[in-house]
Amino acid sequence: MPDAAVAARASDSTHSGTTQQVDVAVVGAGFAGLYLLHRLRKAGLSAVALEEGADVGGTWYWNRYPGARCDIQTIDYSYTFDPELDQAWTWSEKYATQPEILRYLGFVADRYDLRRDIRFGTKVTQATWNDATARWQISTNNGANVSCRYYIMATGCLSAPKPPEIDGAKDFKGQIYFTGRWPHQGVDLKGKRVAVIGTGSSGIQSIPLIAEQAAQLTVFQRTPNFALPAGNGPAPEDRKTYFETDRAAYREQARWSMAGVPYPQQTVVSWQLSDAERRERFEKAWAAGDLVHILTQLWADQAVDVDGNRLVADLIREKIGAVVKDPEIAAALAPHDHPFGAKRPCLDTNYYATYNRT
Repeated sequence: MPDAAVAARASDSTHSGTTQQVDVAVVGAGFAGLYLLHRLRKAGLSAVALEEGADVGGTWYWNRYPGARCDIQTIDYSYTFDPELDQAWTWSEKYATQPEILRYLGFVADRYDLRRDIRFGTKVTQATWNDATARWQISTNNGANVSCRYYIMATGCLSAPKPPEIDGAKDFKGQIYFTGRWPHQGVDLKGKRVAVIGTGSSGIQSIPLIAEQAAQLTVFQRTPNFALPAGNGPAPEDRKTYFETDRAAYREQARWSMAGVPYPQQTVVSWQLSDAERRERFEKAWAAGDLVHILTQLWADQAVDVDGNRLVADLIREKIGAVVKDPEIAAALAPHDHPFGAKRPCLDTNYYATYNRT
């Protein structure tokens, strides 16, 4: 029998040193944690979510750096478990910003009354399995301890930032910020000399906006990554029409697709296409500004064959060279160390063009 009655009695005294008894403890209140709470309730199980942050959102609560936004079209970066939720929320952009995604998750938490089972400001410090009771004993930083039958980590892969270990960093007299723990009140970089270390997703998103504020910006890069144009704006009309006309069919096709986006499985391989046909496909995908499209829809062998992949990578490197005016900088920004798609590509909103600033 679920421990709902016990959990209800224990919840009021959670922070007084008592141990809350539940069926399931979930760590994290981001996309996965919120959905888990909802499903566990529907299954008749008592559950509590332990969240280090002060509110829901997960990675979208912590990552508030300039330019933070989704790189999957937000129609697809949404919950699919409730058709009424689909109808109740409308995204304002093809690729939503961090504040809008955070509002969406808050909307979901309110709609399903999820916050009542979330312990905010609570970080798990230890979890021990007890063979005798067949339960997990979970200790937290604030004494809000939990005993549960099932212990589920909904922390994702972006929950623990890794500060760089740089000799002499402790002697630096200026301010140091990490994109994964950006101050919630924002940072005024106007007129500052700024250094950005890294050109992964957060670097590629933040560099153009930081460059607009800073008096001088220096980018330190170990390894370049591929970035594709976002072409952000309203949701594409064809996808929006498909979604609004038959939401169930849209979601079902997405569920059975390669990447959770309703694109068909590509069957044409690169060598079946002429140079002109390959370029035509590439230019159409490049103009569309869709990460999943260019990753999956050019030709079937682009992710499994070295030659098929090189054809895509060469075309992207050509695009980089066409945007960045300085040939040496363009060469430095063009990846050659990994196949396209072996690392998650990024979306470019004025990223490459920023290197033309003087």
